Amino acid sequence: MKISAIKTFPVFCGSRNYLFVKVETDDGLYGVGEFGITWKEQAGVGAIEHMAHHLQGEDPLNTEWIWQKLFRGDFFPGGRINTAAMSAIDIALWDIKGKAWGQPVHMLLGGRLRDRVTCYTGIGGATPEDTAQSARDRVAEGWRYLRLSTMDRAGILEPRTAVRDSVAHFAAARQAVGPEVDICIDVHTRLDPPDTIRLGRELEPLDPFFIEDPLRCENPQSYRLIRQHVSAPLAVGEQLSTKWEFRQLIEEELVDYARLDLCIVGGLTEARKIANWCETHYIKIVPHNPLGPVSAAACLHLDLACDNFAVQEGGLVGHPVMTDLFPVQVPFQAGYLLPPERPGLGVEFDEQAASHYEFRWQTGPQLRRADGSFTNW
Repeated sequence: MKISAIKTFPVFCGSRNYLFVKVETDDGLYGVGEFGITWKEQAGVGAIEHMAHHLQGEDPLNTEWIWQKLFRGDFFPGGRINTAAMSAIDIALWDIKGKAWGQPVHMLLGGRLRDRVTCYTGIGGATPEDTAQSARDRVAEGWRYLRLSTMDRAGILEPRTAVRDSVAHFAAARQAVGPEVDICIDVHTRLDPPDTIRLGRELEPLDPFFIEDPLRCENPQSYRLIRQHVSAPLAVGEQLSTKWEFRQLIEEELVDYARLDLCIVGGLTEARKIANWCETHYIKIVPHNPLGPVSAAACLHLDLACDNFAVQEGGLVGHPVMTDLFPVQVPFQAGYLLPPERPGLGVEFDEQAASHYEFRWQTGPQLRRADGSFTNW
């Protein structure tokens, strides 16, 4: 069996674009993958098309060799666009491998360690009362893990105001659902260390399950300062690519939860290595999943196979999208993803339906400070 073609499908659905990849083989098997850097899909198309020329005729089951070739095969190391493109191809190759061997992917990653995968879902509202009602509604649907985000006010994000608002909304959600439901908060890299520390200290009596992405990713040693002042668990890593970018956070035990994005970090091949490395430091994984049905499937298989799994970002889970493009998606029930029984990832892809979702050029949301200066979204 040899790789015969690699095709890209940039599509728009809802309010955003997605980029899916289909790897075809000469014996009729195919695998599907997903590119993880939103608003850079056309850059991903270019990277994947460049890589496709290197992979014609290769054995799709030789996933580690292909990973090394794509990562180290050029003189200049690639960045996150490169690793996200690699991720899409790698996930598709694991899909093929599972189909070729008649096994769900998690069985090839070590087997099934749990009967279901716990997910969290987002809550929020314009007021703390709205957030409290959102929390009650999600719990009534069966969710036992919730997440809210640090919010702006009409496109303006002032850090001290954002901290006060975040604490008020978190407190309202906690009062609404009680202590048995776990609540996370996503800072979304919007704060710098002083305000992150203040947020962490004020949230500690409210028992957050974790504080997510309190800082941007460029300077991981800044987490040393956060770690000294905040006792609440930290979840970090969705912007990182490859094991090397995770190295300091893991080795210095600066985080409690690793937010691996399988569609950025290097696919299942690299994510499995990072997850095992985290296990040696008692760091649990919480895979990042803001994407489509392929990302959800890949995360599910890793979660099933890893002992140090904590909880899975639900994303679109429970709200199927693009059901003509993906007529078979992974099973879900009341806040949990369930183990797929089908070989490979457990999703099916109908490329003919891609024409129904024409790509749209767009940029990401942007926030400002009160004085008009730019700030993190």
